[in-house]
Amino acid sequence: MNNLAIGKKLSLVIAIQLALVSQVSAADKDSNTAADSDKTSVNDSYIEKMQIIGHDARLSKQTGSATLIDELELEQFKFDDINRVLYSVPGVNIREEDGYGLRPNIGFRGATPERSKKINIMEDGVLIGPAPYSAASAYYFPMTSKMTAIEVFKGPAAIKYGPNTVAGSLNMVTRAVPQSSEGLIDVSAGSDGFAKAHGYYGNTIDNFGFLIEGVHMRADGFKELDGGGDTGFEKNDIMAKLRYDLAGDAFDQVFELKLAYADETSDETYLGLTDDDFAVNPNRRYVASQLDNMDWQHTQVQFNHFITGDNFDVTTRVYRNDFDRAWYKINGFKPFDNTYESLQEILANPDKNEDTRAFYNILTGSQDSVTEAQKLILGNNDRTYYSQGIQSDLNLQLELFGLQHQFATGVRFHQDQIERNHTTDVYLMQQANLVSDGSDTKASTTDREKTDAWSVYLQDTISISALDITAGVRGEFIDAHYQNRAPGEELNYLNKTTRIWLPSFSAFYTLSDNAGLLFGVHEGFLPTSPKQDPSIDVESSINYELGGRYNDGNFNLELIGFFNDISNLKEGCQFSSCGSDDDTEFNGGEVDILGLELTSGYSISLTDDIDLPMSLSYTYTQSEFKTSFESGFDMWGNVTAGDELPYLPENQLAVNLGLVSDQWDVNMIVRYIGEMKEASGEGVVLSGSTTEALTVVDMSASYNFNQYGLVYVKADNLFDTQEIVSRRPYGARPSKPQQFQVGYQYRF
Repeated sequence: MNNLAIGKKLSLVIAIQLALVSQVSAADKDSNTAADSDKTSVNDSYIEKMQIIGHDARLSKQTGSATLIDELELEQFKFDDINRVLYSVPGVNIREEDGYGLRPNIGFRGATPERSKKINIMEDGVLIGPAPYSAASAYYFPMTSKMTAIEVFKGPAAIKYGPNTVAGSLNMVTRAVPQSSEGLIDVSAGSDGFAKAHGYYGNTIDNFGFLIEGVHMRADGFKELDGGGDTGFEKNDIMAKLRYDLAGDAFDQVFELKLAYADETSDETYLGLTDDDFAVNPNRRYVASQLDNMDWQHTQVQFNHFITGDNFDVTTRVYRNDFDRAWYKINGFKPFDNTYESLQEILANPDKNEDTRAFYNILTGSQDSVTEAQKLILGNNDRTYYSQGIQSDLNLQLELFGLQHQFATGVRFHQDQIERNHTTDVYLMQQANLVSDGSDTKASTTDREKTDAWSVYLQDTISISALDITAGVRGEFIDAHYQNRAPGEELNYLNKTTRIWLPSFSAFYTLSDNAGLLFGVHEGFLPTSPKQDPSIDVESSINYELGGRYNDGNFNLELIGFFNDISNLKEGCQFSSCGSDDDTEFNGGEVDILGLELTSGYSISLTDDIDLPMSLSYTYTQSEFKTSFESGFDMWGNVTAGDELPYLPENQLAVNLGLVSDQWDVNMIVRYIGEMKEASGEGVVLSGSTTEALTVVDMSASYNFNQYGLVYVKADNLFDTQEIVSRRPYGARPSKPQQFQVGYQYRF
């Protein structure tokens, strides 16, 4: 094989692996010609590959549901909130929380969105959650502003990623080292003290390339704290990449080192409002939350090695992520246990009796703490995490028995750990201010959860005329350890072992150059955390999808129906859902989730230089518990067969319209989210409560002054529509209000 052929092959591999746009790997054989040219270098192809994927006019033969949001789409609205990005992806269900997407709650195909704990969250192909095996709730989330692509994998397309295969995977792609001198300055300011400064610069000289990128973002916050005070946030993120290309006679290689640091300080709280107070001012915050604050730091080191030969490529990644966080926040009234009414109960019915009315008055600062029971408990949930490992993926193309095979296999060894050092302090409400009662800080939770996990996968795609068949299997081999580190609790520990194989099968049948049908089935799995009693079963399901695609280069349509047959649903209590930090998990038995996903796009040329692009995304979802049971889980309660899952809207719709010319563009997205139940059954505080249906309109516009840069304006929630998006854990929480923003970009 000559050097030019090797270079062409390497260009495709680097584009796929380094940019991690792996969902098109099955379709690469259809786009090789478009990607290659006699003058294509490794770096040229790497940059262009993203554009080819994002705007490929041909039919995708991906055997499974996969969605790519490329850099051009991300630039349309310049969203800094991952929630707003994902609302246009079918099959995604979200429970909003803070309005800025600081700690998202994301689920796929009916999986609980709580802290995104049932999906795999990845950055550049590597698990990025603080401790994805030991403590799956993702209190850290990468900054959306620095991403150049977002990938969503559902159904059999997600079997390559684990450990969570019930719902799917979300992969976020950071900027690649540019092929030549390239930079950006992006500054903006907006409502509620919002400000952003984003910049990067990179270059490749001979075989060596580098990139440095930084983002600073802040806001005063849109909530209004009684008596005044901060309700906003400040975030920083800096990333550096070093890359070296090594060409050889038989193999070409790429070495890359990625270093990143991020931090956040946010005056965020779990304390919401009563429904009556929400109706008067949805953005009000009670004075009892005046000391609530989240403070975290995240560091990342990742080394990548790519090697490609005549018909194969291997990608190896070594990674380490460290995350330290402390969330100081109101927990409740003293004593903080089950012998009194929780904050959720108080805010759900403040007029229940004299005690609840007094508690409510103290939360609002209209009454001082007098009795011992009227003292407030503030907790510092201080946690330290690490996540590290090595993974290697092989892609191999060959012909066997007269058939074309595309093999994909990988192995990963992963370790992660969480250490909890939670403490509590006691405060009095005095003249609308929190004042310490003088007692010592007390330890409330001191423990450690650690996991060692090996995982492997194998997939083979066989092409037989118009039919592409993909068969795969994933193995997860998990050793988990829990240790209570409190004095005198040394014998309180637990060791658990999980061994499981997860098969998958999918197929794509090409009807014509423009149309095809797909089918898939795979086994879903979700492990329990190390501290959970062995009586808590893992979550398991058999998931099906059936659909079709059409793409004639101008009009595209994808329609997929899915059915998740869950044999055991597993959920757990965190502060964000139950107002408790015990992380207790519950079995929910059999559940069926049935849904339909529709995406469509069409572009009309109005004039020679003005286009009208249109796209639509729709999701219909139904869920049903198959058995009746009584549960202590706040989001279930006493369930009767036929009850629905909480925080899962039946209908979701997003319509995107634009006017685009060479120099300017105007874009509008209309988003509808149906009402959602806040509890499935009876006997819990929020039984019978629902969130209201919500329609939001976002707009953006930009004008390109060519060498003088680009000016843009945007409006989130143009018509200032606000509804209750959740009453968890403590009272009603609002959606983001109207926010305007103006910015300037200069590229060089």
